Amino acid sequence: MRIAQVSPLFEAVPPKFYGGIERVVHWLTEELVAMGHEVVLFASGDSTTSASLAPICEQALRLDQSLEDWPAVYKRMIDLVYSRRHEFDVLHFHIEHFPLSLFSRQEVPFLTTLHGRLYLNELIERMELSVESLSTLETAPLVSLSDSQRRPVPNLNWARTVPNGMPANLLTPRPVKPDYAAFLGRMSPEKGVERAIHIACKAGLKLKIAAKVDNKDKDYYDTVIKPLVRDNPNIEVIGEIDDLQKPDYLSGAHAVLFPIEWNEPFGLVMIESMACGTPVIAFDFGSVPEVIDDGITGFIVRDVDSAAAAVDRLQALDRAVIRATFERRFTSRHMAQDYLKVYETLTQRTSWLGKYGGPVTAAVAGQ
Repeated sequence: MRIAQVSPLFEAVPPKFYGGIERVVHWLTEELVAMGHEVVLFASGDSTTSASLAPICEQALRLDQSLEDWPAVYKRMIDLVYSRRHEFDVLHFHIEHFPLSLFSRQEVPFLTTLHGRLYLNELIERMELSVESLSTLETAPLVSLSDSQRRPVPNLNWARTVPNGMPANLLTPRPVKPDYAAFLGRMSPEKGVERAIHIACKAGLKLKIAAKVDNKDKDYYDTVIKPLVRDNPNIEVIGEIDDLQKPDYLSGAHAVLFPIEWNEPFGLVMIESMACGTPVIAFDFGSVPEVIDDGITGFIVRDVDSAAAAVDRLQALDRAVIRATFERRFTSRHMAQDYLKVYETLTQRTSWLGKYGGPVTAAVAGQ
């Protein structure tokens, strides 16, 4: 197939630093190319890909300190994709609402993966949706990362749930003896860093925190996390780490703590941990029950006390089974195969131009 992948522009593909969406777009693009498809990636000019790169701007927007009008850059990208649309069998967008109104009025099949949380009032406010855009959002084919992501807006035209996947050999188990609990992610209240510290302390475990600190979270880090770390020699902040560092870090953990208190649409940290054979102790929010098999790849818990109690049950889990579960469910090949089913369904529909004849979901096998 001839496929356009349209990425956000705030980070390169793959991101040089933190950037979940751009990483997933990279993995999907590389897998589709490896499977023999002709892919063009619309992304920032500092991206690296096996596909054909259509650069929109010289570098990732987050790195361009002079940029003030980023929506204009996105408009330029949308216009370019539109002018080239007939080169493709399907257009796959990862940029929220931006393409919906324009591309719903043309004949080339397209879909949009929504990567963020979808509380309708917040969605409308964040996207500044007009009545026309909202109507389009209700009819354009959309993909969710988890079924839980859909719940606030169940009546949109959901084509499929496609869980994120990563390359099978990107992160692999290392032969090291587990010695601590691990936290991996972003230093923010909703990610649960403070709760991870309390869990480790209650369970009598050392904790290593590998996390980036965004500017918006610096006050939280300075006022809440630093005092907890300063007063406890068993808590260590090691900072942001890359994929080369993750296998040893994750393999060396008794468990990865994922004590979120928000409805996270997916949570790449969970499958990164599973790829290294490391169990996850996670709070029961968002996609957690769809990613973690309770009692097999980790434990799903309610609060700090039940998370600390779960530490005593970790020895019952088989790390080889955890790794095998990752391979069976969450590789980028599985992700690409799922998306191809959506692409094929959309390209086979004879009444594409705004005449879906009911939700696309009905036409996708197994959904």
